[in-house]
Amino acid sequence: MEQNLKLYMVLLGCTPKGRLTEQHDIFFGIGTSVQELVPQMYNFWPDGGQLHIDAWREITQVGDYAVSIAPHREVQQEQKLFFINLGGYKAGDFEEYHYKTLIAANTMGEAVKAAKQSAFYKHYNLKGGGESHVDDKFALDADDLHNVQDVLPENVRRQYSIILTQATAKQEDELHIGYTKIGKKP
Repeated sequence: MEQNLKLYMVLLGCTPKGRLTEQHDIFFGIGTSVQELVPQMYNFWPDGGQLHIDAWREITQVGDYAVSIAPHREVQQEQKLFFINLGGYKAGDFEEYHYKTLIAANTMGEAVKAAKQSAFYKHYNLKGGGESHVDDKFALDADDLHNVQDVLPENVRRQYSIILTQATAKQEDELHIGYTKIGKKP
């Protein structure tokens, strides 16, 4: 097994040609560093212009589960890693706010239940048209969750598996927040 491979979650941003505001998307990749993943980021968002990073996280633990990377194999584990992008509103604000979260759960249904317990879901929930939701739906729907293993670049999915094991201690991943220029498309 290759040493020091990590799972990364990256908030990419750019202002595509013809757009008035900066756009964002989440990229998941496996490598030894965020910088190593830049070519994959441009493949993920090929028409994005010049990309930058607004935030990133080396995913080492989610809830009570340690996250590691192993050579690809059919993994028989109950827990899966889910990514959820909740959308919500505040009265009087001309904006949709988002909350991106990772949840370790056996099923999408369990991940939905956990997401509904988040402070974001409870506080950015305007009744009568501004309910908190997973983007593209007006209600939290299990079809809008993503198993992180399934959204990795195809060649990475074939090479590596995400492994979740019970953690021995509670630890929070460091969030790297702030604009980072990553250069032009390689």
